[in-house]
Amino acid sequence: MDQILDLPFEAALAALFGVVMLRVNATYWIGRSAAAGVERTRFAAALKGPQAAKAQVLIQRLGPYAVVLTFLTIGLQTAVNFAAGAARMPLRRYLPAAIAGSAIWAFVYATIGLAAIDAWLTVMAASPLSALILALALVGTVLGAVVWRRRRAAEARGQGIPEQAKPEQDLRGDTVAPEDTVV
Repeated sequence: MDQILDLPFEAALAALFGVVMLRVNATYWIGRSAAAGVERTRFAAALKGPQAAKAQVLIQRLGPYAVVLTFLTIGLQTAVNFAAGAARMPLRRYLPAAIAGSAIWAFVYATIGLAAIDAWLTVMAASPLSALILALALVGTVLGAVVWRRRRAAEARGQGIPEQAKPEQDLRGDTVAPEDTVV
């Protein structure tokens, strides 16, 4: 790992750019080739999942800008590049976006990412116990954030219609107006 960190900045930037360009273009072409036949398979549901739906909305609304913007996110990049291929975004629009996004991603990871790895290795070398405590704190923070977001989303979904305002149903499933209900 130390050898990677000893690379000149330009070499690290070029290597990261090459890796991400290969990955996003492979994802695009997998999406593009899979789109035609996937509707007749058991994998059709994968194109209708929540991540794929978000990706399709972004692609329809923002086009190539969605591709570039996903390089600044975590977890949406693969879905958007796959969806761009599945939606058959023309290469004349996709490639410039993929190049710009890959350049941004490579620059961020060549600077901040490699600096974070270097700092982590320094902490590990100085005190493995401190590194373990730091890792556990980071995992706890991430898990806490996920739980908090899920609770907020569940509360937001639950506030749609208050329970007492929902129409009641009789044994046949027919809707019964509250004033028709016998107490």
